[in-house]
Amino acid sequence: MPALTSPTADVQASFLRAMAEHRAEGRGRPSDQSNVGLYLRVYGEVWQDKSEFSRFVDDLLAQELEETPRPAVFVPTTSLWWVEGDEYLGRLGIRHRLAPGRTGERNGHIGYDVRPSARRKGHATAMLAASLPIAAKLGLPRVLITCDDDNVASRRTIERNGGVLHDRLDEKLRFWLPTS
Repeated sequence: MPALTSPTADVQASFLRAMAEHRAEGRGRPSDQSNVGLYLRVYGEVWQDKSEFSRFVDDLLAQELEETPRPAVFVPTTSLWWVEGDEYLGRLGIRHRLAPGRTGERNGHIGYDVRPSARRKGHATAMLAASLPIAAKLGLPRVLITCDDDNVASRRTIERNGGVLHDRLDEKLRFWLPTS
């Protein structure tokens, strides 16, 4: 049964296969501002090396700490991976607070991705549900989650977890979800 876990080098092989799937669908281009896109651009050329992959994992874990240096529009974020055995299925990030300005309004507290070969199997819904108690422990009584207005699957995932549509900002639908 899949579970959320801290990022770990133990799933390097399946993580690399998942990132190859994302790249095959066009992720990682400069216009891809998602977490997966950023990972592919920054680390994609070095992940094959075990020590570099471990450094990537350490970098993700360090982002949880307030004192970790980061760009001004980034906030402390807990990264979690959806894993079954040694198979990486997806990622989820919980931002400890909304990023400043319009970035936070557009991105919300939680973002997630499921690898292409694992989609349409309920992983996103289960992953988001499992993250809500963790968000509560981080001091978030409710979380803002956004999705593109044409992303029906993500909208259903949010609504299945109790998300209530708040408004639309540009092409983003914004939902509030209670964490407990």
